[in-house]
Amino acid sequence: MAEIKSTLELALERSRKYTLSEKEREEIKQKELQERIQGLFHRYEEGRLHLAELQKEIDRMEEGSQPSVKEGLVQLFVENLSLKGENEKLLKGIEWLKGQSLDEVREHLGLLIDQYRHEKDQLARASRDRALEALKEEGFSGEAIEPNLEVTPSFKEALSELEQRYRTRLRQITAFLSHL
Repeated sequence: MAEIKSTLELALERSRKYTLSEKEREEIKQKELQERIQGLFHRYEEGRLHLAELQKEIDRMEEGSQPSVKEGLVQLFVENLSLKGENEKLLKGIEWLKGQSLDEVREHLGLLIDQYRHEKDQLARASRDRALEALKEEGFSGEAIEPNLEVTPSFKEALSELEQRYRTRLRQITAFLSHL
């Protein structure tokens, strides 16, 4: 009497014919490593993983992949530095992974962010004053009137130019950090 095979057994029989090439295995391994790096980064960024715990996680990995994990994390930390966000945690992560102080970079980045915020505030004040003056000329005035600058084309354009200028300067800092 013929034996009835389960779907799983049939699938396993068919899959025996197919094996992964060395290149495919390496690609899968690299993809898994990148996903692991992303996971570690997000857990650190969200505060669910501290530097000491991050080190333990890295130590548990294969010795051959540890340098790649550290470099991948540094790259993610560098890529996520921004003019708007809190960068101290990222800088501490880079310092820890690279084993060197970034006090000078921290100072330059702090000055850059301060300048950006100052210019952005000046731009917003000037745009607000112009918008209030335009509204006043149209007969609208009073303490309760607050123009929505986010929809003002001139403000959006000027803000875009300002952000582009400062992003270029931020890229210089991130390029330096990437080559440490």
